[in-house]
Amino acid sequence: MKAFDYAKPSADAEAIRAGQAASARFIAGGTLLVDLLRLDVERPDLVIDLNGLPYTGLDVGAGQLRIGALVRNSDLAAHPEVIASFPALSQALLSGASPQIRNMATLGGNLLQRTRCPYFRDVAVDACNKRKPGSGCAAIGGYSRMHAVLGVSDQCIAAHPSDMCVALLALDAQVHTRGARGERVLSLADFHTLPGAHPERESVLEPGELVTGISLTQSELAKHSVYVKARDRASYAFALASAAVALELDGNQVRQARVALGGVSSKPWRCPEVEQALIGKPATPESFTAAAALAMRDAKATADNGFKVELARRVIVRALSLASRRT
Repeated sequence: MKAFDYAKPSADAEAIRAGQAASARFIAGGTLLVDLLRLDVERPDLVIDLNGLPYTGLDVGAGQLRIGALVRNSDLAAHPEVIASFPALSQALLSGASPQIRNMATLGGNLLQRTRCPYFRDVAVDACNKRKPGSGCAAIGGYSRMHAVLGVSDQCIAAHPSDMCVALLALDAQVHTRGARGERVLSLADFHTLPGAHPERESVLEPGELVTGISLTQSELAKHSVYVKARDRASYAFALASAAVALELDGNQVRQARVALGGVSSKPWRCPEVEQALIGKPATPESFTAAAALAMRDAKATADNGFKVELARRVIVRALSLASRRT
């Protein structure tokens, strides 16, 4: 691990100024950055501890839930309002990592998880466009069982690792930020970026810009939400494919739907074509299966991860079936 300086600002303006340096990194729970420091993937000159900033609130009011960026995953998953009004979010958080990690990990850190591609995490592998832009992608033509089949490019096929972000996408979350140019409110759908020609960029955050929190709107749709995760073992494993869905029914007909996928894409992946196909249809396995088939029409699989195409369809159907029972 490379030696670095450490700072713990008490005001966000101070953190924003320090964070604009290319060699600076923010830390909160440290559940990812510490790993990357030890692996020499990250080599900052300055680590800025954000735990002195006032982003720890979890507030309910006026039909909204506002969650500070420093709220711990365990606290968020266990909050009564999250369980009652946004169940997919609680389920997604509890499906990730281990209790010890959830006790440390923060909402802001979860939003900004780096890829878990083994070639990205191994500095002995030279070809990684995320670590070294222009060096190539070892996963293309290499071992790629855990990699993405949607939103990929010829520069990178890494899958986005977060469970929480998939639920937030289905729940139409808004991300609040503060940076050198002031405050912004971003749809979660617009927050993460696809690899394209620049896989080293994973979000639209500017240098030094802080995530201050997210906001969610309470609704019947969000109340009837579910997260389903398929993985290699029952705990402490990343998704092979996951789905977060929310349903509002009129009798047995779908009035509104939200569908998002994880584990199969380069960022949390919304499925508007599936949502549209469900509207006005009966809440039956046949309707769910027909709509889910649309989600993977643009999939680009490798020899190792082709199974994800069918698996993703099945987790969508399973999640929709569970959500329809909640209504």
